[in-house]
Amino acid sequence: MTESRPASSHRRVKPWGYALLALGALITAAGAVLFAKSEHIVLGAEAYVFSYPLVVMEVTRAHAAVTVGPENQLRRVRVFPDANFKGVVRPNVDTLYTSGFIDMSKGPWVFEMAPNDQRYQVMPFMDAWTNVFAAPGTRLTGAAGGKFLLVGPGWQGSVPDGFSLLRSPTRLVWLIGRTQTNGVSDYPVVHRLQDGLVLRPLDESPTGAPNPASAARPGPLNAAPLPPAQQMQAMSTEVFFTQLAQLMVDNPPFEADGPMLLKLARIGVAPGQPPQWGVLDRLSVGLGRWLADRKVAQELKKPRELVRGWSTPPMILGQYGTSYNIRAVVAMVGLGANLPADAIYPQTQVDSNGDPLNGSQRYRLRFNAGELPPVNAFWSVTAYGTDDFLIDNPLQRYALGDRDPLVRNADGSIDLWIQADAPSPDKRSNWLPVKAGERFVLNARLYWPQETALNGRWGMPAVERID
Repeated sequence: MTESRPASSHRRVKPWGYALLALGALITAAGAVLFAKSEHIVLGAEAYVFSYPLVVMEVTRAHAAVTVGPENQLRRVRVFPDANFKGVVRPNVDTLYTSGFIDMSKGPWVFEMAPNDQRYQVMPFMDAWTNVFAAPGTRLTGAAGGKFLLVGPGWQGSVPDGFSLLRSPTRLVWLIGRTQTNGVSDYPVVHRLQDGLVLRPLDESPTGAPNPASAARPGPLNAAPLPPAQQMQAMSTEVFFTQLAQLMVDNPPFEADGPMLLKLARIGVAPGQPPQWGVLDRLSVGLGRWLADRKVAQELKKPRELVRGWSTPPMILGQYGTSYNIRAVVAMVGLGANLPADAIYPQTQVDSNGDPLNGSQRYRLRFNAGELPPVNAFWSVTAYGTDDFLIDNPLQRYALGDRDPLVRNADGSIDLWIQADAPSPDKRSNWLPVKAGERFVLNARLYWPQETALNGRWGMPAVERID
């Protein structure tokens, strides 16, 4: 018996030993293959980051065509979102939108802005790579309005008298216009201003009336296709780069992107030339894409450089140059960003002690006299839940700002009270409600910020916990 037990044990272990040896050999072989394809992995990661904005713009355009309406028409959002709105993260309750995807191959297009000395407006036009190439509006064109001829990259012709030329470098254009709205009671004024925005082909006579199908209101996307971000996650690597190759034909990269195009060519991708990969190439580029996504997710979780607990996005938003990493991250988490000259968006998740903001506590945000957000237009502070949507509350008050009847202290300072329970009656006009026991974030918005906000000499004050 003493001899048979070891023999039996040996017979049981031996197959597992062979399996482990085989697995080790397989891992070694896979490692050797991956080492041989390491260039494809690295290039796949770089190419994915470079290309993401272009592909997500096309996915967003196609999604909007199904969920909002056809391209080449203006869509006028007529009401603010509320806490039930889950269509776009961090929706604002400062402006009403006028937007539309525009196909420049169908142009040239006429874009008209009626004279407007009543409310701040900005009408940024983005190219297919998410760069803002024009932003007519109050900051640049004042109250006079204007007529603009919007043309594509290859257009040759004469600009009609009285028109300013806006040339898109790509076929795909996205207008995301914003009109200052001072609360629900301001809708009639803003609707008239929205109706003064017109998009039409150059060879079409003006009608003087907005497209009757262009009115829209925010709403859930329950019956819609997957949101663009989820579509991007579900898209295979080969389909992603096939889309890229097709889109680059009439949405060409810029001259400064030349080195990146050479890298794309090394993995078999060029304008009009989709990849023809073998299994190993496909796996290698796919691994590079996965690593890039993972790296972005890790970076987004890292603490940013904070000033009194607040972080402000980089001042290159909307005009990225070759800062492909920043451009890709913005496209992933905040597609459609304004130029900083038109709006900046400080945000915080922590109080002055560095502790996470939570509705189980009470907070004060104090602007000292003479230290209100420096803006030429207006400012606000909005509270969002950790899901980045508006927080339901009995007042249906989601933001406070300089258009609200805020009560000043005797010394001229202004306190915003941020808490779940109602404060004393003398403080309620300055109360921004949050949800009891749940974390939240604050997002400030400065529209047409002054130079001190842009260069960092002014910053948001810390959020103080009130014991």
